[in-house]
Amino acid sequence: MQTEEIIAKINSFLSEEFEVDVDTITPDAVLKDTLGLDSLDYIDLVVVIETNFAFKVQPEDFTGIVTFQDFYDYVATKVQPKELV
Repeated sequence: MQTEEIIAKINSFLSEEFEVDVDTITPDAVLKDTLGLDSLDYIDLVVVIETNFAFKVQPEDFTGIVTFQDFYDYVATKVQPKELV
C-alpha cells in the first residue's frame, strides 16, 4: 500500500467516524484537537485502526503522535513491508 493510499484511507475513515470535514484533516493539524478526542475516543480510534489496517495497536504507540503526519507515519510503518536487510 502506497503512502498516498494510506493517507486517503485514514482521512476517509477519520472523517466518517469522528464526523469532521475531511478538509480539516491536514498533515500539520493536531490530531486530538481536530477530531475532538477525549480518552474514550482514543479507544474508538484504536478499534478503527485495527479494523481498517489489520494490525494490533499498543497504547504506548500513541505517545509520540501529535499531528496527522505523525499518525500517517505510524500507520505507514505498520502496514508497509519492512526493507530486507
